[in-house]
Amino acid sequence: MPIRITGMNSGLDTESIISELVKAQKTKGEKVKKSQTKLGWKQEAWKELNSKIYKLFNSTLNNMRMETDYSKKTTDVSNSSVASVITSDNAMNATQRLKVVNLATTGYVTGEELSGATGNTTLASLGITAGSKIQVAASKGGTPKEIEITAGMTIDGLVGSLKNAGVEASFDSKNGRLHIASRKSGETNDFTITGVGSDGADALQKLGLAAAGQSVVTGGGKDATIELNGVRYTSDSNTFEVNGLTITALQEGGDEVTLTTRQDTDGIYNMIKNFFKEYNSLINEMDKLYNAESSKGYEPLTDDERDEMSDSEIEKWETKIKDSILRRDSNLSTISSGMKNILLQGVTVNGEKMYLSHFGIETLGYFNAGENEKNAYHINGDEDDDAVSSKENSLKAAIAADPDTVISFFAQLSQNLYAELDKQSRSVDGVRSFGKFYDDKKMKEEYDNYTTKIKKEEEKLTALEDRWYKKFSAMETALAKMQSNQNAVSALLGG
Repeated sequence: MPIRITGMNSGLDTESIISELVKAQKTKGEKVKKSQTKLGWKQEAWKELNSKIYKLFNSTLNNMRMETDYSKKTTDVSNSSVASVITSDNAMNATQRLKVVNLATTGYVTGEELSGATGNTTLASLGITAGSKIQVAASKGGTPKEIEITAGMTIDGLVGSLKNAGVEASFDSKNGRLHIASRKSGETNDFTITGVGSDGADALQKLGLAAAGQSVVTGGGKDATIELNGVRYTSDSNTFEVNGLTITALQEGGDEVTLTTRQDTDGIYNMIKNFFKEYNSLINEMDKLYNAESSKGYEPLTDDERDEMSDSEIEKWETKIKDSILRRDSNLSTISSGMKNILLQGVTVNGEKMYLSHFGIETLGYFNAGENEKNAYHINGDEDDDAVSSKENSLKAAIAADPDTVISFFAQLSQNLYAELDKQSRSVDGVRSFGKFYDDKKMKEEYDNYTTKIKKEEEKLTALEDRWYKKFSAMETALAKMQSNQNAVSALLGG
């Protein structure tokens, strides 16, 4: 940067004078910066709104546009302490009888007390011969793994070897007992521990795991058994999968219970209710953005303007602009109008043209709805909606009476709304990307163009300032020479 000489000889406030001379050029640059700032705010507003529209489109509607999406079923258990049931969509609507004969158990052995023993106690001190071998089969028919008792092996060392062989094992030092268990429940997952030869059998006895003369120890794992409609089923766990039902047995030996499988009407109702909750929130926000008060007279602040304001004043000023950034936005209008029209049009079910009003779903009307809430829909009788909670719930009644018609209506309505948003989110070369409901590519290009313009305006400002500083510098030099000549004349004249 060149050295800029101020008014040392002229006494002029050069900085202020030049600042005024280049003010018009500086204003041009600031105007471009303000336009870029507003565009940036508009991009941010659209990005946030786009994510909400896309969620409705790609998630909510995508999960509502097929009739099978509504075919949820549930099963009531007459005594929930006996069993719980998860119902798949292909389960039959029926009432069935269930009896839990017995629950699955995990193979388990608790050893006799080894008085005074701890985890660090050596097996030799228990009288077990080094070189003794035992074999562990972690499941029925599983390949046995051999454990050899080595010199110096401790009880904790044996516990580690048992775990490596595929069973759970621990030593309770407080009570002096070994505990061994299968890793899974059921008869097929039961473990077997066999003493190899007389030394191995002796080792099992001295570990408190076997009685005298016994060389094989088993855990006693047992399968679960249920009777469903008189037919017996077994499982190595307490869970059974039978004809679309996943039954988990919880209590054995009780009375017979009934399982009643039916259409999950509450699930259908909640799916529709949740859709309108999301739709209303979105459409209200879109109306609020479109109908926002004008921010005419408000522009993004320059650095000099910000310096003269408090943080709260700056925030209030900028919020005024941001709140109105999508006011009367044509793209916003197109999307919201398209959504509203789909919900107004209705669909044909079994040859009959039906509308949301057939199911008691309506707006509150122009005079009753709040500001920017005139396009929101309310389900009459919805207990969570104070505006209509006192009315009869026609939607619930319709679902209970004829769920197929309700499902067909809302599946078609969702398809139509999905298709509308799909059309509006299509990619356009140079304008928008797929899945975007605003002109993201075009906006980015405009933003980048502003960056180029700002650079050019700043270069023009710098060049103009340099020209004026050179002129004033030349004037200061001339004044300095004139002053020097005057001083010389005065000296000659004896002044």
